[in-house]
Amino acid sequence: MESIFHEKQEGSLCAQHCLNNLLQGEYFSPVELSSIAHQLDEEERMRMAEGGVTSEDYRTFLQVISNALKVWGLELILFNSPEYQRLRIDPINERSFICNYKEHWFTVRKLGKQWFNLNSLLTGPELISDTYLALFLAQLQQEGYSIFVVKGDLPDCEADQLLQMIRVQQMHRPKLIGEELAQLKEQRVQKTDLEHVLEVNDGTGMLDEDEEELQRALALSRQEIDMEDEEADLRRAIQLSMQGTSRNRCQDIPQTSGSHPTSEELRKRREAYFEKQQQQQQQQPPGQLTHLCEKSSTSCEAPDRDLGDSMSEEDMLQAAVTMSLETVRSKTEGKK
Repeated sequence: MESIFHEKQEGSLCAQHCLNNLLQGEYFSPVELSSIAHQLDEEERMRMAEGGVTSEDYRTFLQVISNALKVWGLELILFNSPEYQRLRIDPINERSFICNYKEHWFTVRKLGKQWFNLNSLLTGPELISDTYLALFLAQLQQEGYSIFVVKGDLPDCEADQLLQMIRVQQMHRPKLIGEELAQLKEQRVQKTDLEHVLEVNDGTGMLDEDEEELQRALALSRQEIDMEDEEADLRRAIQLSMQGTSRNRCQDIPQTSGSHPTSEELRKRREAYFEKQQQQQQQQPPGQLTHLCEKSSTSCEAPDRDLGDSMSEEDMLQAAVTMSLETVRSKTEGKK
């Protein structure tokens, strides 16, 4: 639609915009219209609006437009007049209309094979289908508009020639200029408010729900990693303590098979040790303490050394587990 000439509203020059949009070019200026009517100022428009369509001022202003169109051999006929209604002409067979409500004038024109609303209050031309044209004009009449049929041959224009060959489609209807300005103003206000919030919060208070969920998931993941690290530390401590115990046992106890004692053998040794302890306590007088032979003692007998070494393995393993648990507990409390 770039080839369609469309003057947007500036001040109160709606009559000038109406005529230029009709003729598809800058044919009239305020000075030229003033030379025809001698008065095209805002004061006359206000008097016309206050007086209504039957006032003398309205007829004078209508005469201004009529005289301007006579230069091009065009004339205006009231659309709902009895003379025109008797002709029973389908609106789509006309070429253009001029519509007026109080002080506002605008053009509806056919370019090529399609109709366009060239209202200067719109941000651009509005496409009107053939089936909607009659309804559109009837709606304007109900709203109080006076509609005039433009009779005569309009001057040639580029848009009319181009649209004779192609048809256009309009995806979005143009907005009123006031609506567009209000929307732009609202967008600027929203942008300013957003910038102010970002400045005050320094961007820290603008997390949405998805970002908050991500933060919670990361926190849980870190906790799980910490727990896994603690468990790994415990397993390594137990493994090291068992390795150290096995090495000591291998040095002190003669092995016949070259393999480490099984858990069943260790259990049997513990049972034998406890049984011997009970027998010694029953034979000794009360109050006398029974001591175990240490590894460094050379006076202990071989069987006792075997049992002592067995208990030393268990004691050392238990001590290692206890120390590992305390280490893990200290790490956990320190992280909290």
